[in-house]
Amino acid sequence: MSAWILLRGLTREARHWAQFPARLRASGLDAEIVCLDLPGSGQHVDLRAPTSIAATTDFVRARLAVDGHAPPYRVVALSLGAMVAVDWAQRFPAEIERLVLINTSMHRYSGPHERLRPSAWPRALRAAWRWRGRQDRRVAEAAIHALTCRREDEREADLAAWIEIYESAPPTRTNALRQLLAAARFRGTPLAPRCPTLVLASRDDALVHPVCSTKLAAAWGATLIEHPWAGHDLPHDDPAWLADAIAAWVGDGVGNASAVVVPSTGA
Repeated sequence: MSAWILLRGLTREARHWAQFPARLRASGLDAEIVCLDLPGSGQHVDLRAPTSIAATTDFVRARLAVDGHAPPYRVVALSLGAMVAVDWAQRFPAEIERLVLINTSMHRYSGPHERLRPSAWPRALRAAWRWRGRQDRRVAEAAIHALTCRREDEREADLAAWIEIYESAPPTRTNALRQLLAAARFRGTPLAPRCPTLVLASRDDALVHPVCSTKLAAAWGATLIEHPWAGHDLPHDDPAWLADAIAAWVGDGVGNASAVVVPSTGA
């Protein structure tokens, strides 16, 4: 059975998936789940992040091969990670069986003000400015939390966990900027991926306007599902809903607009 490959976004790593992999397993998807870090993050924090999505894709494919995994794969990817997933499916279509794209965007379909909302700039700059040092890092992670999450009930626990992750494998500001450059330049091709594709958008995403997902799904004729209240980090805000949405879509067979999704569990 095809493994599920999980890819995170800008400067985030496998541990930032938190509860989601376990929720995905509990949803009935019993294939292997592989949380892979991008170059410059997590296990690969000492590597220089590429300034192109294509080079990042090449790294991911090579890393999976070294680790003993073989295609075809099913990919669940968030934001920057979803751009890698799109590039992968477009350039190597035989390797991807299914795509789940969460809160992502492409330069081909969306403008800069949609791909990074102007209202997000103050918090994004605050996070970048306060990148290093324990006290500074708390400010940076708090800014990231406010920018990407809508669930506040476990905010202090989140910040403590995120600071611990950062201290054990600190991504550099330079690599963050290199990843950001790769994302900003990514256009992809106009051809839709050949595999079934599910596009998920958070209606209250303060970082990337959900219209980016709407345009992408419309251009490709892909299934589009909106979460009613979550922020950019949908796996953080409602991991059970996300896992059940993916399982329902897979259970639908090919994966089309008739996919059944459970109601949100609420904020």
